[in-house]
Amino acid sequence: MDNIGAIITSYRKKAHMSQIELAEKLQEYGIEVSSKSVSAWETGRNEISARVFLHACRILGIPDCLEEYFGSNPNDPLAMLNEEGKQKALSYIDLLIHPTSYARESKVIPYPAAPAGKPSMTRMRLYDARVSAGCGNFLDSDYYTTIEVPSGEAKGADFAVTISGDSMEPVFHDHDMVYVHQQETLDDGEIGIFSLNDNAYIKKLKNNSSGTFLISLNQKYKPIPVHPDRDSFRIFGRVCRYDRGVSGQ
Repeated sequence: MDNIGAIITSYRKKAHMSQIELAEKLQEYGIEVSSKSVSAWETGRNEISARVFLHACRILGIPDCLEEYFGSNPNDPLAMLNEEGKQKALSYIDLLIHPTSYARESKVIPYPAAPAGKPSMTRMRLYDARVSAGCGNFLDSDYYTTIEVPSGEAKGADFAVTISGDSMEPVFHDHDMVYVHQQETLDDGEIGIFSLNDNAYIKKLKNNSSGTFLISLNQKYKPIPVHPDRDSFRIFGRVCRYDRGVSGQ
């Protein structure tokens, strides 16, 4: 099976757990999601981040997420065995664990104290929609994950989104996460997050006597004209910072 949404659906139903209950259990791990987000993952409308998927695997009792996704895990010696062989191997492991001479000694590792000067953290919404590929009304939806980021990095930002595609290279890359200050207007030349005819974009705004355009930094993409008289156009905010290579999780 190579569909994460189908994996979550299958194990959630095996656990007799509703989408609401799964969302509530994820919240116990500090992942603030709604049942609508769970539904969007299961139907493939939105991507689930690696961090959230690993927590979901723990909650749903998925023993090997690699095997579930790829069909096998080459690093797991049990993967080379059939079901009967796996049961025999597990029985032998159980035999080795119970005698104290074979069991690994348990050690309690103290949780390290927070180092002096550790930066304070702030909570922020990371919307599931991938800009340049997502819908243009994501700010009005419940499809988001609450993340913690250093307060200094998030200074001036109100929310975060993940980029899809290469239209803003070389500055912004696919899977980069950008912090956005929410505002309804931008000056000519500023980079922001926009909705144009129900599609979300990260672009540079060109707004002068020649008209209004959404400009890609990657020169292989042509400017996108905006016609205020017939287009549905909205400015979500100004991009104020970004992190390289953050997956939408």
